[in-house]
Amino acid sequence: MSDSLIGRTHRASSLFNHSLLRAIHRFMDPFFSRRSRRAPHGWSDPALLATTLLMAWSDSSTITDRFNWSRRLVAGALPVRAGIGQTYQGFIKALMSRPDAMLPSVQSHLRTQVRRIAGDHWLCEGWLAFTVDGAEIDCPRTLANEEFFGIAARKGSGPQQQLTSIMHMGTTLPWAWLSGGACVPERTHLRDMLDLLPKGALLVADAGFTGYDLLSTLQAKGFHFLIRVGANVTLLTDLGFDVQEKKSTVSLWPSHHRDRPPLVLRLIRLKQRGGRRMVLLTNVLESTRLSRRQARSLYHQRWGVEVFYRSFKQTLERRKMRSDAPRQAQLELHSVMIALTLLGLMSVSGLIARRVAASRCSIAAALRVVRQCMGGCRMSVRTLWQRLARAEVDPYERKRSKSARSWPHKKNEPPPGEPTVRAATPREVRRAKRLAARLGLT
Repeated sequence: MSDSLIGRTHRASSLFNHSLLRAIHRFMDPFFSRRSRRAPHGWSDPALLATTLLMAWSDSSTITDRFNWSRRLVAGALPVRAGIGQTYQGFIKALMSRPDAMLPSVQSHLRTQVRRIAGDHWLCEGWLAFTVDGAEIDCPRTLANEEFFGIAARKGSGPQQQLTSIMHMGTTLPWAWLSGGACVPERTHLRDMLDLLPKGALLVADAGFTGYDLLSTLQAKGFHFLIRVGANVTLLTDLGFDVQEKKSTVSLWPSHHRDRPPLVLRLIRLKQRGGRRMVLLTNVLESTRLSRRQARSLYHQRWGVEVFYRSFKQTLERRKMRSDAPRQAQLELHSVMIALTLLGLMSVSGLIARRVAASRCSIAAALRVVRQCMGGCRMSVRTLWQRLARAEVDPYERKRSKSARSWPHKKNEPPPGEPTVRAATPREVRRAKRLAARLGLT
C-alpha cells in the first residue's frame, strides 16, 4: 500500500483515535462519516457498527465478554458524546431496532469495495466468475431456536442456520449471502440472490446446485454456469433439438419437464488424481470461449469458498452462535460475515497492491494482526496496513498428499460419481422435434 494512500486514510479517519478503527474507517467511511441518528438506547451508527465488528473479531468465548471488551475499546477511541451506550441489552436492542437499515446496506457497500480493490483480479480466467456454496451454523439448543430454525436431519443435531454465500473468485471475497432455517435449500437462497450478480457472470458450483429448474433460471437470466454433475443426473445425446450438436453436446431433459424445452449443454470430462473423473456441465457451448484448461482452473479455484467457511468456523471460532434468541442469532451470524468480509478486504487490498495473488490471503494471519491491535499492541495505521498486506499463506509446496487420522464425527461423503449419459430414444427424438416446431425453433 502506497504512503500517499496511507496518508489520505490517516487524514480522513479523524473520527477515531485508534489505529484499527481508523483502518476500518477506510472501507466503511459512509457509515462513519455521515450524520447518523441516535438509537433509542444511546447508540450512534458509528459506535454500533464499530462495536459489532470488534465483537465478531474478539477471541472471547461469551457474548458478554466480547461486548464488554469491544465497548471499552470503542468508547476510548470515540470523541466525547459520540453516542455509545452502557449495556449489552441496550446494544442488542439498538441493533435490532434497525437491522434492515444497517446490515443489508453494509453488505451492499462491501460489494462496491470488492469491485473497487479488485483491479486486474476482477476477472478470473477471462470470466467474471463467482462460486456458491452453503454451510450449517449451529445455534444454542433453546426452544425458541428449535422452533424458529428447525433441526437438521442428521441424528443428534440441534437448531442450525443454513448459510449460503456467493464468492467473487478473483478476490476470494464474499459477494452476497443469505441465511435461513436448517431445512432451507441452498438452491432457494441462490435464486433469491441472483439479482445481486452482475449480468453475464459465470457461476461455478458443485453437484449440490444441479437441477433443471435452477439451471433454466440461470440461463434465462443471462448467466453462464459451470456445474459439477453426479450420478443422480441423466443426460441425453443425439436428441436433435439443437441442429448444431457436437460430440460434447448433451441435453438435460428430465421426464417431468418434457413440456418445456431441453437444456442444450456441453459436457466436460476431466481426470483427477487417483484415476477418477470429474464431469462438468456448462451452457458455454464454444470451447474457444471456455476451454478444458479454463474449466479445470475455475473449478479448482472454487475451493476458495471452502477455505472461507473454514476461516468462519475454525479460524474465527464461530462454528456455533452464542445467542439464545433467533433474531439475535441471525444478527450475530450476519455480523460475523460482515466482519470476516471486511478483514479479507483489508488484507487482500494490500496483497493486490503488492502484486500478490489474492488467493494467497491468510485470514488467520490477518486475524492475528487485528487481535494484537485490539489487545493493546501499539502500532500506527501505517504499520497496521503493512502487516495486513503481508498476511499471506506460507509459500511451501506440499511434497505428498495430506494424511489425517480417522475422526468419528468427520463427514466422509463419497464423491458425486458420474452422470448417466445415454442416446435419446426415437420417441424422445420425435417429441423434441414436435416441441421445437411448436416453439418455432426449427
